[in-house]
Amino acid sequence: MSAAVGDAEREARLGLSCVVEPGSLEVARAVAEHGAIAVWAGLRGGSGALARRASALDLTAVARQAVDAGARFVIPGDAEWPRGLDDLGAVSTRAITPAELGGLPLGIWLRGPASVAARSVAIVGSRASTAYGEGVAADLAADLAEAGVAVISGGAYGIDAAAHRGALAGGGATVAVLACGVDVAYPQGNASLLAAIAAEHLVLSELAPGSHPTRVRFLARNRLIAAATSAVVVVEAAHRSGARNTASWARALGRPLLAVPGPITSAGSVTPNQLIRDHVAEAVTGAADVLEIIGRAGEDLAPELPPDAPRPVDALPADLLGLFEALPGRGGIAAGDLALRLARELPRVIIDLGRLEEAGLALQLPDGRWKIRPGGAG
Repeated sequence: MSAAVGDAEREARLGLSCVVEPGSLEVARAVAEHGAIAVWAGLRGGSGALARRASALDLTAVARQAVDAGARFVIPGDAEWPRGLDDLGAVSTRAITPAELGGLPLGIWLRGPASVAARSVAIVGSRASTAYGEGVAADLAADLAEAGVAVISGGAYGIDAAAHRGALAGGGATVAVLACGVDVAYPQGNASLLAAIAAEHLVLSELAPGSHPTRVRFLARNRLIAAATSAVVVVEAAHRSGARNTASWARALGRPLLAVPGPITSAGSVTPNQLIRDHVAEAVTGAADVLEIIGRAGEDLAPELPPDAPRPVDALPADLLGLFEALPGRGGIAAGDLALRLARELPRVIIDLGRLEEAGLALQLPDGRWKIRPGGAG
C-alpha cells in the first residue's frame, strides 16, 4: 500500500463502493473534486435512500465477508492497482453509452494470488458463440499466454470462457472481470472455471463480495476490461452486444482495437466485420498480429510471408508470354484465331505454340486447337 493511502481514505472508498452502483459518474466526479472522505461523510449525514443505506452499512461485516471470500480491496495508490484504470478518470462517455456510466472506480476487489499484468490483452465476444468463434478465441488465448501475455475476459459463457480456458491451456495468466462479487459464481455453469482462475490467477470486480449482477453492472464492468488491458480483441459479437460496448470503451481510452473476421452470413460476426470495414479495428488472423500491435517498436513483429516461388511463365519473353496469356484454360482455340487475335503471322504463332508445348505450358487437343496445359501456369 502506498504511504499516501491512509485507513480513512480506504474506509471511505470501501463504504462508497458498497452503497453506490459501479460506474456512477456523479460520485466519481464528486470524489475527484472533494475527496472520498468528504463525500462519504456527506453521504452518511445526508437524507434519502442512498444516505440511509450508507448509515446502515456495517463495514465490519463487509470486512468479515471479504476474509471469508479470500478477497482484498484495492484503491488508487496501492501497488496492485492496475494503472490503466486511471485513464477512466479523464475519458468522456458521451459516445459510449446513454447511461451516466464511467469514471474512475472507487476501488476494486481482487480474489486470487496474481495481479493484473502490465502486458495483457482482452479477448471478448458473444455468449451465443459459434464453434468457429470459440476455437479462434481459445487458440488465440493459448498462443498469447505462451508468449507471456495475460488474457483478460469477462468470465461469461461463449467467447469469454473459451478465452480463459485457452489461456489456462497455454500455461499463462488469465483474469476474469466480473459484474458481480468475486465470490459469486456467475454464470453458475462456469463455477469450476471461475474457481480455477481464482485459485491460481485473478478474479476482479468493482462490486463487494456477495453482490449479484444486473444489466447496468455489466455495462460498467466493460469499461474495466478495456481500461485494464493493452489491447482489446473482439472475436464474435452481434450488432448490439456487450462486446461492442467494450470495443467502444477501448476506442475512447485509446487502446488498440482488433477484430477477428468471420463469415458474412453469421450474425455473430456482424460487429467484428463492421469494425474492420469501418477501419476502426485491425483484422486479426493470429496471435502474431496482436503481439506486433502491443509490442515495443521493432519487437514482436509478425513474420513476413515467404516470397512466392518462381513460376515457369515468369521466365517467358514478352512475345511468348503474350501468346500464353491468349490461350484459354478451358476449351480450345485454333492457331489461326490466335494469329488474328494477336495480329501476328500464322507461321510464327505455330512455331511459338510448339515452344510453349515443349515448355509444358501449352497443350494441343486432338482436334488441333490449343489450350493452357493444366497446371502449366505454376
